[in-house]
This record gives sequence, structure tokens and C-alpha cells, in this order.
Amino acid sequence: MTGFRTEPCQIMIREIFIVRHPFSVCVPVDHKVTLSVRAEGTGTLNYQWFTDVKEVSGGTEADLTIKAKRTQLYVCRVNDHYCNCVFSDWVKVKVLDIDKSGLPVYWQGEPHIVVNPKPQTVRQGSKLTLCCAAFGIPTPNYQWYRNGQPLLDKTSGMLQIDGATIEHEGSYLCSISNVLEETWTEPVNVDIVQTDPLPPAPPTATDKVALLIGNLNYSNHPDLMAPIMDVHELANLLQQLGFRVVSLLDLTREEMLAAIDMFMQLLDRGVYGLFYYAGHGYEHAGRNYLVAVDAPQPYRPENCVCVQRIMLSMQERRTVLSVILLDTCRKWYNQDCIPSGIMPLGPSGNTVYGYATCEDAEAFEVQDGGKSTGIFTKYLNAHILQTEKVTHVLEKVSEDLGRDPLVTGKQQVEIKHTLKEPRSLADPVQTTGHTRELHIRDACWRQANELPRKKRLKFVCGVEVEVSFSALFSNVLVAFATVKTTGPRTQDCTVTLSSTPPIEDIFSGPGRSEEMDSLLFKTSDNPDCTLRLCALQKLTASLVIKVELHYTHMDSKLRQTESQQVDIGKPLVASCKLHRRNHATTTKKQEGASAQSMGNISSSKPRLHQTLAGLCGPFTRKAECAAKVAVTRSNEPEENDENELQDFTFKH
Repeated sequence: MTGFRTEPCQIMIREIFIVRHPFSVCVPVDHKVTLSVRAEGTGTLNYQWFTDVKEVSGGTEADLTIKAKRTQLYVCRVNDHYCNCVFSDWVKVKVLDIDKSGLPVYWQGEPHIVVNPKPQTVRQGSKLTLCCAAFGIPTPNYQWYRNGQPLLDKTSGMLQIDGATIEHEGSYLCSISNVLEETWTEPVNVDIVQTDPLPPAPPTATDKVALLIGNLNYSNHPDLMAPIMDVHELANLLQQLGFRVVSLLDLTREEMLAAIDMFMQLLDRGVYGLFYYAGHGYEHAGRNYLVAVDAPQPYRPENCVCVQRIMLSMQERRTVLSVILLDTCRKWYNQDCIPSGIMPLGPSGNTVYGYATCEDAEAFEVQDGGKSTGIFTKYLNAHILQTEKVTHVLEKVSEDLGRDPLVTGKQQVEIKHTLKEPRSLADPVQTTGHTRELHIRDACWRQANELPRKKRLKFVCGVEVEVSFSALFSNVLVAFATVKTTGPRTQDCTVTLSSTPPIEDIFSGPGRSEEMDSLLFKTSDNPDCTLRLCALQKLTASLVIKVELHYTHMDSKLRQTESQQVDIGKPLVASCKLHRRNHATTTKKQEGASAQSMGNISSSKPRLHQTLAGLCGPFTRKAECAAKVAVTRSNEPEENDENELQDFTFKH
């Protein structure tokens, strides 16, 4: 028996094509409008109209007739029985709530003007606005003309010109048209009148960046107390003013130079740059020198950092405001040598020096209300948030310090500047047009200020300990450990913290530890244990925090210990690798020098404030030099840092 196989009937399913889309209209309130769509496809086509917010009830035909109440968007969906579906163009039914009494009874949709522009008299620099409106089906097109010439891009019912000038005077009218007809508004005159010149725009910065350095633990010179609080408080105030702040304590000369290099990378055209230093210093031949913590005894200029080089580098970065604030002595040092020539700074202006004291004088720090503070910085912090010109702020600092009986006749502020604009440290930051540079600086700044993330550790015994972090300075990190949950069989839980590699707490001396703790416990929530990690700029490998949990087991009554480790990488300024800076010229100069590093300060060296315990008078920030350096009389300058400009200048 022969079998027959039947093939299923195949039907060609065609796509749906919209051959006529609906069009937008502009009509008065309550006007009856019909929106139409025409489509071709296979079989019966179904229609559904929608607004921009919902489905139109009953809108299931190709033609949708509505009574326009308000401006709304419409679209139509067309589908067949073969799961094909297309949408029409969106159209707007624009409803103008304007008097329509002049609209013809048998209006067919040609443009009907209901608002004509009005003559204008505009002050130069102000905004010019002309308006017109018309009903139309389809919605009319607009084209504005001035003195018979079409105005490009002026193709809406409202013409706006920001900052009108005399060139914008003239006769204006608008052509209004659709497929049915073209009509014109009445011409109107626009007059531009002169106005008084506008006051100059207030100064702004593209960014504001500050580097703060405080040196206090010296290897070969008397220690100081105040830079801890001075730098910390000033950093907080500058952050309130919108500055990106990098604050560092106890730097060697190499570390100071590396930090200044990093600072220069954050500066650029239009930026406000501020450099602050608290510590030992001196003046020689018109130059100011900052004494690093590893400076030998006796020291020479090449063992220190020249302030004028810093300012020169700031200017070369085209900062719009460069401020250097020095809370240090300016005693003349080694005056027997032949003074070297000072490289003149370019006349770029807007440079400000604020000296804690005048030439050949000392700067002092005191105990004030239980805390140590430099007298200059004490009054600086009292005024720095003011919105006045930066030189006016420094003048107020000078006036207050001049009235302080502790330093009458001993210390007086000196201000030098080339300020040519009324710039204030409180000026706003305006980043328009500088977004790319801002992102680059932001990434560089965040690298020096990024904190490790909070960690929650769960021990075998069930106890949970949270480890969190806070930055006192950009190179001083504090780790906190807090017991969050006790285990079911544990009691008397305590936590201890340690680090690998071990980091000495150089601020643990008498008096100084209390000041650091006063900063510490302002930012913590009564942790069970804290660990202060100092001198992070010296870190060459990842930092690991060891968390040891000690508890009594409720069953055995024995004291037990568990530990976990948290690798926090290279936090804060450690990630900037300041220790890698290679100064070949400096290395040659310092060969054979007996300078001690900050981390190797002998514990037998008497602490300054231990020997001065109980004294209420001010203490100087002058680093005494025990012996004069032998001087060779010649035509060559004694200072040989003239060729060290590359040490301070960021390579473009």
C-alpha cells in the first residue's frame, strides 16, 4: 500500500509597515483633534493608542479622536495575528490655554497666530527674550529673522539671547508655517542700551591643594612639641575651606623633597597652592631653610630644604595663588660665608609669604590650655577661615601676635607678597573647563589619603572583632579593634594589636602621647584597643595587622588566645613610595655625614620638654648649630644648592 505524506500549508507572514504616521498638532483647549495612522500587513490589523503615561481607553482604531485638555504625547501600536508588532512615531498634542476668539469657525489647521512678539529695550549684557505662538494642524514651524536675515538655530516660539550686545539691535519678526500655509508675525524693534560696567567676577580656583609638614623628633637637635597639634588643626581648617590636604610629620630631607615633588604634581594652572611648615629653621643670605629631622650637627644648607626653591617650583606650575606659611625661626646662620646670588622669581604675582617672625629672630611655641602650640599658628588658626584677602588675614594674625605678652619684643609676624588680585583662601573652586586635570589631581591626592577598609573578623570561639582605621596625618594611621560579639562560651575578652613590620610609636613620649591621644579619641567610639602606626612614608612592604584575642573559656576557666592577620597593603602616603626618591647629588653631598634617621633616635637623648617641665614661658624653634663650618673664601658661593632646582621641580 503506497503511503501519502502531506506537507503542512505554509503561509508567508509579512511584516507590518506604517505608511502614514500621525503628526503633532498645536490647538486651543477643548479643541477636537483626530490622530491617524495607516499601516499595511497580512490579515486583520489591530490598533491600540497610548499616552506617555497609560493606555487610551477605547483607542483601538486607526483614527483616534480626542478633545484636547492638556499637552500630552501619543503613540499607536499596530499588531497582527502572527505576533508582528510596530509602533508609530510619538506625536505631541500641544494645548495652549490662550484666547481663541479670533480662530475662524471653519479653521482647517493653517497657522493662526495668537501671540505676537513685543518691542524690547534691553540693557547691554542682559538676556533678550521674544515670544510668539500659533495654533496649527500640523504643529507650525518657526523661523526668526533680524533685519530681514534668518537667524540660525532660532527655530522655536521663543527667541533667547544671553548677554545681548549692540549687534543684537534691530527689527525682529518670525515666520510661522506648516504644510498648509505660511504667515508672519508683526515686526518689532529691539533696542540695546548701554549699562554701567559689571563688577569683576569674584576670584575662583580650579582646585585648592595644601602640603603641611611638621618636624618635631630631631636626631641631633632639640625636640619640639607643638607641630603635632599645629599641623592637625590647620589641616582640619583648610579642609573646611575646600583644600585637598596632605599632612606629614617628621620627615628626613629626602622625604621632604619627595613630598614636595608629590605636592608639585597636584599643582597646575589656576590652582591655589599652600605650603606650611612647623619645625626648626633658619635664614641665610636672604633664603629660608627648613631643618629636616635627620640634619646633622653642625648642619649646612645642603642638609636642609630651601623655601625659595619651593616657591619657584609652585610658580612654574602656574598656580594662580601660591602661599607659603612658615612657623619657624629665621636666625641668621653662618654669616661668615660669602652670600650666594638668589635666583630671581618671575613677575607672575599672587605669591604670599607669611613668616612667624622677622629676620634674625626666633619663633616660639608655648603650652596653651593644656596643649602645645606655635604662637604664630595659634593666631593663624583663629583667623584662617575668614573670607577676606589672604594678606588681610595675615595682618590680623600679626596684630594678635603683637599683643601677646609672652613674645613682646621677641617675635613679630612678617608678610611679603606680590598679590595683585583680592584672592582669599576661602574662594570657591570652579572646575569648568578643567575636568580632566581635576580628575588627574584627584587620583594623585586620593593615593596619599586612602584608608584601609573596615574589617570584621570572626574567631573560632565565636567572638567577632571589628578592625577600623583613622588617619591622624597622611603618614600616621591609627588602627582600632572593638569586640562586637562575644562567643557563647567566652568571657573577659580583650584584644591586642601589633604590626608586621613592627613600627615604633615615635609619639609615645611623656606629654606628647597625651596630645596624640587627644586627637585619637575625638574620632573613635571607645575601642577596646588602638595601635598608632607612624612614619608610614618609610614603609617598603605591605603592612600586616595582627589581631590577638584573649578570653577566658567558661568551661575550663583557662585563659586562651586566638589570632588573625589583616593585610592592609600600603596605606595613606606609604603608597606614594616617598622612600624611593633617588637624589644622586644629595647622596654625594651627604657621604660621611653623621645624620641619624628618624627611626633611630636614641632613647638616651634628653627630651626637650622633660628638661623644661613646669616652665610656662615660650620655647624657641631655633636649631642651634654647635660649631661653625669652615669657610673657604673664594668667588664661589658657599651654598651649593643652586643646581638643585630639579630636586623641587616637577618634570612636565
